[in-house]
Amino acid sequence: MYDDRNLNEEESEKKESLARRAGRLAAGAVLFGVVAGAVMAGVNQAAVQLLGDPYENTVQESQPAQIVPETAAPVPPPPVAASPNTDVTAIVEKAMPSVVAITSMTRYQTRSFGFGWFFGGGQTYEVPGSGSGIIIGENDTELLIVTNNHVVENTSSLMVTFIDEEAVEAAVKGTDETMDLAVIAVPLENISADTRSRIAYAQLGDSDALKVGQGVIAIGNALGYGQSVTVGYVSALNREVQVSETATRTLIQTDAAINPGNSGGALLNMQGQVIGINAAKYSSPEVEGMGYAIPISQAKEILDQLVTRRTAREVEEARRGYLGIQGTSVDAQSAAMFGMPEGVFVYKILEGGAAYGTELKEKDIITKVDGQTVRTMEELQALLTYYEQGEEIELTVQTQTEGRYQERTVKVILAGMPESEE
Repeated sequence: MYDDRNLNEEESEKKESLARRAGRLAAGAVLFGVVAGAVMAGVNQAAVQLLGDPYENTVQESQPAQIVPETAAPVPPPPVAASPNTDVTAIVEKAMPSVVAITSMTRYQTRSFGFGWFFGGGQTYEVPGSGSGIIIGENDTELLIVTNNHVVENTSSLMVTFIDEEAVEAAVKGTDETMDLAVIAVPLENISADTRSRIAYAQLGDSDALKVGQGVIAIGNALGYGQSVTVGYVSALNREVQVSETATRTLIQTDAAINPGNSGGALLNMQGQVIGINAAKYSSPEVEGMGYAIPISQAKEILDQLVTRRTAREVEEARRGYLGIQGTSVDAQSAAMFGMPEGVFVYKILEGGAAYGTELKEKDIITKVDGQTVRTMEELQALLTYYEQGEEIELTVQTQTEGRYQERTVKVILAGMPESEE
C-alpha cells in the first residue's frame, strides 16, 4: 500500500523544482532585455554623436501645412515697423537742422579754507565746455533754443553752431535748475539769411505716449566733436534718478548712447518728434547703455515760462544797476555745516545803496533773482550785470525766524554802485 502523504510530498517537490527553473529562465530573459536595451541605447548614442540626430530639429522646423489655390495671388510679407535696426537717415536728415552744438566758457571758483574762509576768498578760473540744444521757435527778435541748465550754468560766454557750421553768440534767457532746463536766445539779426534757410524748428512729440521697447534716436554734440547720431530703445519710463545728494528726477531711460556733449540734445521717436531732452548717462565701469532724457511732456510747461524771461545781455558798466550789499556764498558744504539754505548770505547792507531801507535785511540769504537761482556771490554779481540802474528786481530770500528759515520776496530798485560796494 502506498503512502498518500509520501506521494503528495514527491509531487510537491517536483512542482517547486519546475517553478524554480521557470523563474530562472524568466530572470534570464529580463536581464537579457535590460542588457540588450542598454547596448542598443549605447549604439544609438554613438551613432548620434557620429552621424547627428535626424530628429533633432523636427519640432522647430515642422510648420502647419498651408493650402493655397494655384490661382491665388502671392501673400505679401507683413509690414516692417521702424526700429533701431532699420535705416533712419530720412528721420535724421529732417531733424538734424533743428539741433545745434553749444560751446561755452564756464566759471569755477576755488575756496580758501584758511582764516575767515566762510566770507569768501579763493580764485576764479574758466574752462571750456560743450553741449547741445534744440531749436524750438522764435519771437520778434530772437531764435529760441532749449538745452540743459547744467550746460549754461555759470557760463561767461556761449556760442551756438548751426547745421551749416555757422557759429553765433547766444545768451541765456531763462533757467530752471530743478528740472535742469534752460532756454538760450540768438538775435535773429546775427543769423545770416543762408543759415536761416537751412535751420528748422523741432517738432515736439508726446512722451506720455511712449512705451518700453520703442525705438529712439539721439542727436547731439558728443564730446564736442560736432553733431552725431546714436540709436537705441526706450529701456524704461518714469525712472527715478538721483542727480545730487538731495534731488531726484523722473526721466526716460534709453540704451542709445548719450555721452558728454550730448546734454541738451534731442531724443527722437521714429516719427522724428522730440520726446526727450538728453540729460545724463550712468557712468560706471560695470554699466553700459544707461542714458537718461527729460520727458518733453514734463518740460513743455516750464519751457513756456522760460521763453518769456528776460534775455541776459550785459549792460555797459556806466549804466549798470547795483544792489548795494556785501555778501558771501553759502555753498552746499557750508549749508550742511551751519544748517543754512544755499545762496548769498547778506552780512552788510551799504548805506546809500539800492537795498538800504528796503525789506532786505542783514543775515538774509538770497536764493533767487527774478526767479533765477543764485547760489554764490559770483553768480549774483554776474546776474546783476544784465540790469540797468532804475530797474526793479524781485529777490527771493530766506529769513531766519525763531530758529527756522522762511522764504519771502523782496523788491528792490537798482541804483548806481555805492562807494564801498564790493
